[in-house]
Amino acid sequence: MAKLYHVPLSPFCRKVRLSLAEKRIECELIEERYWERDPDFLRRNPAAKVPVLRIDGRVMPESAAICEWLEEVYPDPPLLPTTADDRYEVRRLVSWFDDKFHAEVTSKLLYERVNKKVMKQGYPDSTNVKAGAAAIKFHLDYMAWLLERRRWLAGDRMTLADFAAAAHLSSLDYISDVDWNRSETVKDWYAKIKSRPAFRGILADQVPGFPPPSHYADLDF
Repeated sequence: MAKLYHVPLSPFCRKVRLSLAEKRIECELIEERYWERDPDFLRRNPAAKVPVLRIDGRVMPESAAICEWLEEVYPDPPLLPTTADDRYEVRRLVSWFDDKFHAEVTSKLLYERVNKKVMKQGYPDSTNVKAGAAAIKFHLDYMAWLLERRRWLAGDRMTLADFAAAAHLSSLDYISDVDWNRSETVKDWYAKIKSRPAFRGILADQVPGFPPPSHYADLDF
């Protein structure tokens, strides 16, 4: 069985978990306190980052590379389109969420509110929290703009771009930092993603000291 070294609220880990679950690959989840820099973990990934996937005799870090590898080795069901232009759009949006959204929103909200406490690194920086709360509005509006023109974020079919976005938003939703009333279009999109069997493990996550809001696992939120 595959093993994934992860942190429950990490959007990068969640993206890999969603890909594994969608492709029906059984995987044991091993929570890794990567900030403690355990020597055994550092041997798996000297960068001291999660996720790290152990599968088919390989040990692989970096969520983007893992998801691309899974797509090549386990192509069914596909999470990347067939044409170069469509694949580019998926990769562009994965990068948008994992780079821009993460820097402007996730790192300002989730990391300040949760990670700092878990890692014992002090209290949230209110300036960062305010910046993240302001920035997420822009990103939700951009998602709404895309979804008003497409069935899914990157086109007519669900792709890795949708999982990347849902990974970040679900992590933030765990701490009630997503205003679902801002866009009915985005809320409907998330409801579709949330109802997929691949999402069940995500919705079952529990982080000690941080109980999720009542709507978090509610498919009719």
